[in-house]
Amino acid sequence: MIDTIDFTPIGVIRTPHGELENMPIQPAGARGVRGTVEIEPRFTDGLRDLDGFSHVILLYHFHASRKADLVVTPFLDTEPRGVFATRAPNRPNPIGLSVVKLVGVDGHVLTVEDVDMLDGTPLLDLKPYIPEFDGVEDVHLGWLAEVRGRSRNARADDRFK
Repeated sequence: MIDTIDFTPIGVIRTPHGELENMPIQPAGARGVRGTVEIEPRFTDGLRDLDGFSHVILLYHFHASRKADLVVTPFLDTEPRGVFATRAPNRPNPIGLSVVKLVGVDGHVLTVEDVDMLDGTPLLDLKPYIPEFDGVEDVHLGWLAEVRGRSRNARADDRFK
């Protein structure tokens, strides 16, 4: 088994969310909120042809997460749940994922919408969102089926500081 894996951020995500508290907990709660993704200039060539896509998947490091919890009480629930059945940031590997709208590409800077991450979040990777590959039909939502639709209005509190 591999003991460690090292990643080098390829850029930084800039958003209007300067504090963890009161920020949206998912892109659905951040509709229309703009931000930028500043790619390190040495990776600019990797952005070629990206401007033809409407959405991108951002993979990032939850850099403000300070601990790993295997059982958490997620924002949309009052019951403790296994961390792998949630999107909570306090994870053994604090990696986040968001699908955001790609508004434009200008050199090494992407303008995006629906940003739900903290300003200054290190970007690990980005990929185009492709419905044929990424969209899934006939899904089951587990415990989240009971709270479906509430993420648009939910905001973060201090439980994951």
